[in-house]
Amino acid sequence: MSLTTGKETTEVGRTHHHRRRLGVPAVTFMIIAASAPLTVLAGGVTTTFAVTGVTGVPLSFLLLGGTLAVFAVGYAAMSRYVVNAGAFYSYVAQGISRPVGVGVSMVALMAYNLMQVGIYGLFGFTVSSLINERFGATVPWWIPVLVCIAVVAFLGVNRVDLSAKVLGVLVGLEFLVVIVYDVVSFVVAPEGVSGAPLTPQSLFVPGVGAVLSFGIAAFMGFESAAIYSEESKDPKHTVARATYTAVAIIAVFYAVSSWAMAVGTGPSAVVDASAKQGPDLMFGFLSDHAGVLLADLARLLFVTSLFAALVSFHNAAARYFFSLGREQVLPRKLGAVRRHSGAPYAGSIAQTVIAVVVTVAFAIAGTGSSLGDLYPVLTMFTWLTNDGAMGLVLLMTVVSLAVIGFFRKNRHDAGIWTRVIAPALGFVLLAAIFVLIVVNFNVLLGQNETNALTFILPATIIVPGLVGVAWAFRLRRSNPAVYRRIGHGEEGLAAVHLGDDEDL
Repeated sequence: MSLTTGKETTEVGRTHHHRRRLGVPAVTFMIIAASAPLTVLAGGVTTTFAVTGVTGVPLSFLLLGGTLAVFAVGYAAMSRYVVNAGAFYSYVAQGISRPVGVGVSMVALMAYNLMQVGIYGLFGFTVSSLINERFGATVPWWIPVLVCIAVVAFLGVNRVDLSAKVLGVLVGLEFLVVIVYDVVSFVVAPEGVSGAPLTPQSLFVPGVGAVLSFGIAAFMGFESAAIYSEESKDPKHTVARATYTAVAIIAVFYAVSSWAMAVGTGPSAVVDASAKQGPDLMFGFLSDHAGVLLADLARLLFVTSLFAALVSFHNAAARYFFSLGREQVLPRKLGAVRRHSGAPYAGSIAQTVIAVVVTVAFAIAGTGSSLGDLYPVLTMFTWLTNDGAMGLVLLMTVVSLAVIGFFRKNRHDAGIWTRVIAPALGFVLLAAIFVLIVVNFNVLLGQNETNALTFILPATIIVPGLVGVAWAFRLRRSNPAVYRRIGHGEEGLAAVHLGDDEDL
């Protein structure tokens, strides 16, 4: 089916071989870009030190990396047999049931949109502050956001390898700056190079739950490799290799860098310094010990780090819209792709519209707010990204069960470690992290006590999931042909028969 609008022709529900442009490095960069290395170190790590008062943050990254590596065993194995831009959605539909798959797809849509739109809040504040600092001009935070949305939208409707190349350059520069920061920190080391932040005694203290809750957000995006499976040169191997590579790089890099921050500031002073300076802890340190030029470059890359994460999460959300539109779970037009690039054109536009609407809503609501310039950070960024991270952890927990269900029906050549043990262990570990997030949600939102927002935000994740399950049952009655396609995309559709797990 084709849709023609002016000079732009899109096709609905057709997979083109010329879309297969991504290799392992490109997908790995897309994953790492979503985790935004400089943003995590300057913003996330300092916040974790400040809010929790726990110095064992470096060790937490290694433990979380190990947990996600265990999850990735079954996830990556399943990616060899299920090639679908819907990723979590298709995995759960084929591993558990179609209704649960649709429910998961709604949770995924919400989670990726929340993560993407929430980051715009921090982006707007950062750019606005930079313009004010450098040029003395006062620019409302939402103006840079709307400009950025337009740029992200342009990349989103063009070739996916264009986005990958842009992200590759930005992430590479981020890594270089952080590596310089790490080296200088270990050289300065006012209290000596101490291994204390890597010891269990520094982590397993009151507040460890909040540390793990904050830390898991640093890995968000690592699971997105499967979303690009239909655009990968070798989907049966690219997804698995990119996932393992990204998890290893993210875990080790963040562990070393947060350790460097503790050593460079001094383990006894890093908590107080983080609370007083926030992101400026890193930039001020670079200015004092590595030169103003490098500090200014780091501040600029902090902005591009946010931009890279925005592009990556935009691409993920757009591909969920595409997958659900192609299978007609959502309106078919959302499955439209551009003929010459293969990009999910309609899904990208849908995500862009959501970003604009939410940004405008927060801008209006924040007029005259007592929070002042920090309004978009303390509301839009904090609320939405933590809510999105909760949703993604829930998704991974459910997918762990889906892996077991999938290989129970189709063993292929997977061993018992891949089919049962690793995904079961991943389920237990991720479920524990999800519980920790729920228990510490007040802390993540910066609240002193529970209020309506504590329940409203999680509801924006849970309720769409329940609606998705109900919608799938309605489709089973009203449109059996569409129901049978759920989670199967185009490839392998002929193998889907009436009666397959229909009662599940």
